[in-house]
Amino acid sequence: MSAVAPSAAPAASGTRGVNRGAALALLAVTQFVLVLDAGIVGVALPSLVKGLGFAQNDLSWVTNAYTLMFGGFLLLGGRLADYFGRRRMFMGGLILFSVASLIGSLSPSPGWLIGARAVQGFAAAVVSPAALSLLLISFPDNTDSEKAERNKALGVWGAVAGAGGAVGLILGGMLTDWFGWEACFWVNVPIGVAAALLAPRVLPVGAPTGSRTGFDLAGAFTVTAGLAGVVFVLVNAQKVGWASPETLGLGAVSVALLVAFVVVEARTRVPLVPLSIFRRPVLRGANAASVLQVMGLMPAFFFMTLYTQQVLGYSPLKSGLSLVPIALAIVVAATVAGQLVARIGIKTTTVAGMVVMAAGLLWASGMPADGSYVTDLLLPQVVIGLGAGHAWVALTIAGTAGASEEESGLASGLLNTSQQVGGALGLAILAAVASARTSHLFATGDNQAQALSGGFGTALLVGAGLGVLAAIATVFLLPGKNALPTVDEHAIELAEETDHIAILPVGDVVPGGVADAVGAK
Repeated sequence: MSAVAPSAAPAASGTRGVNRGAALALLAVTQFVLVLDAGIVGVALPSLVKGLGFAQNDLSWVTNAYTLMFGGFLLLGGRLADYFGRRRMFMGGLILFSVASLIGSLSPSPGWLIGARAVQGFAAAVVSPAALSLLLISFPDNTDSEKAERNKALGVWGAVAGAGGAVGLILGGMLTDWFGWEACFWVNVPIGVAAALLAPRVLPVGAPTGSRTGFDLAGAFTVTAGLAGVVFVLVNAQKVGWASPETLGLGAVSVALLVAFVVVEARTRVPLVPLSIFRRPVLRGANAASVLQVMGLMPAFFFMTLYTQQVLGYSPLKSGLSLVPIALAIVVAATVAGQLVARIGIKTTTVAGMVVMAAGLLWASGMPADGSYVTDLLLPQVVIGLGAGHAWVALTIAGTAGASEEESGLASGLLNTSQQVGGALGLAILAAVASARTSHLFATGDNQAQALSGGFGTALLVGAGLGVLAAIATVFLLPGKNALPTVDEHAIELAEETDHIAILPVGDVVPGGVADAVGAK
């Protein structure tokens, strides 16, 4: 037992003498920048048509390029952090992200900008796993007091994600109006470079823990290509059709690659993702519930943005300001969620959060063409945000509970991947629902505002149903509050099967390929 006990991990990882507050602050700021970037770019998209000559049909790829690279390389990015070291990859990813942002701001053509966004997505897939794993290493959960500290740290992490979403919406409108779309990219550069330079001073080393005897190239290729293919199919199906040969063919290839990945992981000696991790019921339940939660939640940001601009006639800046309440509600909920988990347990907190979120989505689904901001947007946003913030932090705690240093990246990365795929899948499905409903209302004589609001509302209604399904899944799949694993239970099992990945906060990346299908009419 002593040979593999994780108690020696802090020394190995250079955590002695680390200022936890400073480490959390730096990691939170980094997460803030990654979330901020998504909101800023989303608000700036319309300006790219005039400023850079984007065709309307190509505009969505400014977002999709980021989504494809982030989702496709997430597992590989985590493995690289295991293989080369967390802090080293954290710093390298930040520098690459900053360079890509600078190139994006100087892009002379749409192709250059899309390429820069793709590099940003890859860099984020490297930074996110390393950042969260460094947080988990800095805040171990071997004792009750340490668990409480980790819960608080994860609460701060969630609060920063919500704040980044709010500031991104506001700052995106301000920078675009005052300085042009280019400012939405170069603003990342000084923050990213400063964070990379500060990392050696305040972060633990996060030394490599993966085997140095080999690299699972077959697993890395199959999962990266498979995940990228799935995300591409989801965001592209709105243009070419769900039953088109392109969608069906690429979908089949992507699924085949993911099946091949499972086969490879079961047979290789040093797997990218040890399948034994799925023996943990808490991890399985947290991932299943996360997929459903994000499927219902992520599209809400998208449809509310379209509703404010295309139905209520808000400017980009006013639209961004109007959606700040949901982000602030997530901040408040995430800040106190860790304490609530300690009092009533992960399962109860998660179910309650899911139900509240679903109630808020149900309320928002009634948005009329002549809606009132306070009753049809402000109050529903607060309810959605409070519920989502509690559920997200509780599921994050569940998905990483008992993780030793060796398995912290693996557990958190699987949760991140679930959220990424859930967001893409939910938005694609709900966008199809909204588009079909809007077309039907147009055909029956409704005007544009009525048809659009009806389509958006129907999509949010389906999102509320997904929130209910997430609550039900939590009830049946997530063990009770006293069923969380300890590190010792899994130290031997995963002592030789180490991997590393990360978490995507709610609101980080939203595929934009469905915008044309819903909002072009």
